[in-house]
Amino acid sequence: MFRPTVLDVFELTNLELGACFSIYGIVAFVSYLIGGSLADNYQPRYLMAISLLLTSLGGIYMSTYPSYLGLSILYGYWGFTTIFLFWAAMIKATRALGGTSRQGITFGLLDGGRGLVSFAFGWLGVLVFSFISIDATETASLLERKNAYQYVVIITSIIVALIAILLIIILKDNYSGTVQAPKIFKRQVFKNYITVLKIPSVWLLMIIILCAYTGYKITDIYSQYANEVMEYSETESAAIGSNLLGIRVLIGIIIGVLADKTRSSLLMIISFFIAILGSLLFASGLIEPHTTLLFGFTIITVSIGVYAFRTLYFSAIQEGKIPMAVTGTAVGLISIVGFTPDIFMGPVMGYFIDQYPGELGFQKVFLMLSIFALIGFIASYAFHYINTKKESS
Repeated sequence: MFRPTVLDVFELTNLELGACFSIYGIVAFVSYLIGGSLADNYQPRYLMAISLLLTSLGGIYMSTYPSYLGLSILYGYWGFTTIFLFWAAMIKATRALGGTSRQGITFGLLDGGRGLVSFAFGWLGVLVFSFISIDATETASLLERKNAYQYVVIITSIIVALIAILLIIILKDNYSGTVQAPKIFKRQVFKNYITVLKIPSVWLLMIIILCAYTGYKITDIYSQYANEVMEYSETESAAIGSNLLGIRVLIGIIIGVLADKTRSSLLMIISFFIAILGSLLFASGLIEPHTTLLFGFTIITVSIGVYAFRTLYFSAIQEGKIPMAVTGTAVGLISIVGFTPDIFMGPVMGYFIDQYPGELGFQKVFLMLSIFALIGFIASYAFHYINTKKESS
């Protein structure tokens, strides 16, 4: 939401910021694998609370405006804190809460809730900017913008730390997760990996999430597109990014309800098709500063397709017949492949936007999204076919 501001206040190119995201992705890549096993053996509330506290400390450090080297190390640190203890534990806890018949709505509420919180954080940031930067943002001095963004980061970090404390108090230990002796733990981890790798749905979900998450990473440039192509101010561009998160709330709940009444795989097929249409519209070059309505329609279309995946791809674990006992391990393995866009999408988008100034660079990014969406469409169809065939046989 504040990408244009971050580029300015940290004095970064798009490629340099993309490299920071890559460092995050590389550390996260390893963290997914190890963290998945931890989630199958330890209670999630403790894992997640420690993760949130460590993450908030990183935010305090960011507010000091470190050098590019310090910022790069920080993104790597966040790759560890937000994934290693947190990610698989959160997914497994959510699946346990959903039972056998409410996976769609449970994951829908999870992602809708995440969207609502992001929406609130986004507007909190916009309000802080409006209050601190007394002048219009585009004419405010660099120092004023630095002060405004510093307040945004500090306030966010404090809230994250408070949520960690609430998590320990409120979340109950509602499924078995016991600490095992080291030798038993290692043996069980190996057996879990073997079990998970034999499930075809796991391999297809790797591809599906890879393609879907590529689309989600492209939401990072929506505000920049509004700023550089549609010629909106930085405050207006940040507001667009925040408002789209409001759509994410509605999509998460609606898709979650539909997933419980139909099938997650069927909705994934439809979502990829919508993403293909929206991304091709962006890639066509038809969207110009004067085509405000077309810009609004297209960005909402792509967002609907992309945000739908956030609900669907882990609610599909139940449809894919992945045992509850190895959910953490499965999530870890799926995420290793599925979330690799954290590694390559930042530099790729940065390269295109820097190398091809103006709208052309953004067109190339959205053309790439349409290709990934097509691959995801095919993989979703295969997932749907395999699992419906199993049930009918």
